[in-house]
Amino acid sequence: MRLSIFFVILLAVFVTVTIIHDASTAEEIRVWGGKVEDFKDSDGRIWHGGQNEKEAWGGWIELLPRTAEVRNLTNDAKKLAKKEGYDEELFYAVSWASFPDVVKVDLNTGKGTFNVTYLVGEHWSPNNRGYDIIIEDEVVEPLYVTPGKDEIDIKRYEGIEVKDKVMSLEFAGNQKTGKGDLNAMFSGIEVIPALAVDPKQKLATTWGLLKSERNN
Repeated sequence: MRLSIFFVILLAVFVTVTIIHDASTAEEIRVWGGKVEDFKDSDGRIWHGGQNEKEAWGGWIELLPRTAEVRNLTNDAKKLAKKEGYDEELFYAVSWASFPDVVKVDLNTGKGTFNVTYLVGEHWSPNNRGYDIIIEDEVVEPLYVTPGKDEIDIKRYEGIEVKDKVMSLEFAGNQKTGKGDLNAMFSGIEVIPALAVDPKQKLATTWGLLKSERNN
C-alpha cells in the first residue's frame, strides 16, 4: 500500500508541474489588421499592429500585407461588435493580400491549446470575397465569404494545438468559392490559451485518488 501511495504522490506532483508549466508558457496575443501602432481597447487589452514583422509577439511573414480602411460600419455591425465584447475601432481597417498572394502571420504563443477568434470588417466587396482561413496548416474555415460592405463578422475556433511554440495563420483566396474577389484579409486575431481540464478540478481528482489509497 505504501508503494501505491508513493506512486500517487509522484503522479500528483507531475500533474501539478505539468499544468503550471503549460499555463506559464502559453501566451495570450491579440493583433489588429491594417495598423502599425498598438491599440488599447476599452477593457485595457493590447492589440498589436498587424503590419509589423519580427516582433516579440510575432508578426507577418513572407509578404508585407496591404492595408485598407473600412470607412463606415452599419448600426447592426456596431451593435454586434459591442455584444461580442469588441471595440468597433478594431473593424475599421484590414491587412490583405492581392490574390494569388496570401496573408501569413506567425504568433509566438508558446506550446499549448488555444481558442482563436477571427474578426473582419468588409470595406469593398459585399458578399463577394472568398477565401480559406488556415490555422496551424489546417483549414478551419473553408470557402469563407465575407459579409456585406460595412458589415462585420466574428468567427471562433476552439482547441487549436500548438506544438512548436509558434501559431501559424494564413488567409488564402480560393477560387472554389466562386466569388469575384479572392483577396484574403483580417481585421483582428485574438488568441487565448485554453486548458483542456480545469487545473483545480484535475488536482482535486488526483488528491482524491491519494485519499482513496490511504483509506484502503
